[in-house]
Amino acid sequence: MIDKTIIEASNDDRDAGLRADYDALGEQLDRRGIDIAAIKAKVAGFGIAVPSWGVGTGGTRFARFPGPGEPRHVFDKLDDCGVIHRLTAATPRVSLHIPWDDAAPADLLAKAEETGLGFDAMNSNTFSDQPGQALSYKFGSLSHTDPAVRAQAVEHNLACIELGQAIGSKALTVWVGDGSNFPGQAHFARQFDRYLDAARRIYAGLPEDWRLLTEHKMYEPAFYSTVVQDWGTNYLIATELGERAQCLVDLGHHAPNVNIEMIVARLARFGKLGGFHFNDSKYGDDDLDTGSIDPYRLFLVFNELVEADGPGFEPMHMLDQSHNVTDPIESLMVSATEVQRAYAQALLVDRAALAGFQEGNDALMATATLKRAFRTDVEPILAMARLEAGAAIDPVAAFRASGYRARVAEARPAVAGGSGGIV
Repeated sequence: MIDKTIIEASNDDRDAGLRADYDALGEQLDRRGIDIAAIKAKVAGFGIAVPSWGVGTGGTRFARFPGPGEPRHVFDKLDDCGVIHRLTAATPRVSLHIPWDDAAPADLLAKAEETGLGFDAMNSNTFSDQPGQALSYKFGSLSHTDPAVRAQAVEHNLACIELGQAIGSKALTVWVGDGSNFPGQAHFARQFDRYLDAARRIYAGLPEDWRLLTEHKMYEPAFYSTVVQDWGTNYLIATELGERAQCLVDLGHHAPNVNIEMIVARLARFGKLGGFHFNDSKYGDDDLDTGSIDPYRLFLVFNELVEADGPGFEPMHMLDQSHNVTDPIESLMVSATEVQRAYAQALLVDRAALAGFQEGNDALMATATLKRAFRTDVEPILAMARLEAGAAIDPVAAFRASGYRARVAEARPAVAGGSGGIV
């Protein structure tokens, strides 16, 4: 997919400068009592899953403007995801979305081996109707008033589990658009009870080594009320369902100015933090590139994750973005490295000093301790980890030099724009 000579040539131009920067940073961190090699090893072992749907151009409710070389099917998507991992060494797994990515398990496994990828959490879709679907989800799915619609939605989720088992996945993520658009349209309590009943049937179908991750979202597509609207409701669901049910936190699914890092700490404390969908937002669920608006918030989330780290603490990490005006491969590469950057910065926090300042109620020095780690330029650590893994020091530069986008554009038919929605 990407000729190794392209990566080597790109790295040759940058190797000497990187090594000088890495050594300088190593000396600086050594004065702070931090082993740069240990930080690099942790970063190298930290993987972020990419969403299969993320390699296609996104869109708004009004329009979508496809770019060249749009993936035609799941196998094109896996090719694109393989390029991302080849250049970053940061995205070893792909999260599939069914039915968009439905295919024979043997074919999926063969393509995954070809591209050097594995499979992350499965994602079900009961928020839109599919061709040939017997019953509509216009008025809900797992919480629908019609038991036949609920049964259809449950069966779809169970089918996702079955496919996931065959390809090595270990989790199912469930997000529903269920809710209401007008006051009085739905009975809140009965609607939630219906959701719980349907979710219990899905949970009962989980293999013993699987997790069920439920995702909350405060609005859209239902604008008056949403069945799983916030982390509190999500926590109730995970508690009701059982030990292997956990909460998935999407950074864009919160009201403006909500303290997401505190939500992370609360869910981690009670064993219900299942994973993340990383992105960024300015106004709402914008699905912007991770770290593009508020990189400090991303760092604060990882500060809590590093603080909570310990035996049995294994939240899943995945990007979930909509790329409307950029090349999706480039955006996903940059976002994956931004997640690694926040993780590396959080590893630099002097936790003993921070705990002392917290216990002594020294607010100024406590926040200064966090800022010192956040302000440290860890790019040499990230780039050296990529170089040692055979990936690109500068992934975007290597990607552009490879001509990959132009090559796939020749093989993949152009897609007309004009339609709304996200692919």
